[in-house]
Amino acid sequence: MENGDEIWPSAVHRDVVEELLRLRRRRHVLDPEAVLDSSAFQILWLLSDGRARTLRELSVDLDLEQSTVNRQVNAALRRGYLERFQVSGCVSWMHRPTSVGLEAFRHDGRRRADRLNRVFADLAPGDPEALLTQLRAFNDAYERQD
Repeated sequence: MENGDEIWPSAVHRDVVEELLRLRRRRHVLDPEAVLDSSAFQILWLLSDGRARTLRELSVDLDLEQSTVNRQVNAALRRGYLERFQVSGCVSWMHRPTSVGLEAFRHDGRRRADRLNRVFADLAPGDPEALLTQLRAFNDAYERQD
């Protein structure tokens, strides 16, 4: 296949896919001063709402296979970022951040926020609020198509 132009109804369609792929490639790029790997950060992001979750709940929220989440959670447990506990009357184990996990999450979250601040400052012309509004609308519309 040459460049796939015959697939897309317009150049905008093709270019949106290209930009989404650029975002996806960047998901594995880690800040060299980050404490957490990307999977631990995502798990702690979910748990930062203060609600403990089971492996099943984490797998649904992360949209990953439970075996993958189990592996990621076990790695975070070994590193001391999470703790596992039982709740009376509940068969499944629950997971929540430890103080070490919360501090690592805060550290990496601040580094990510600093990077976003630099990106927003370089986004000329551009408006972070407009970007958020459009991105949220796009994601909402995309999810309605499932």
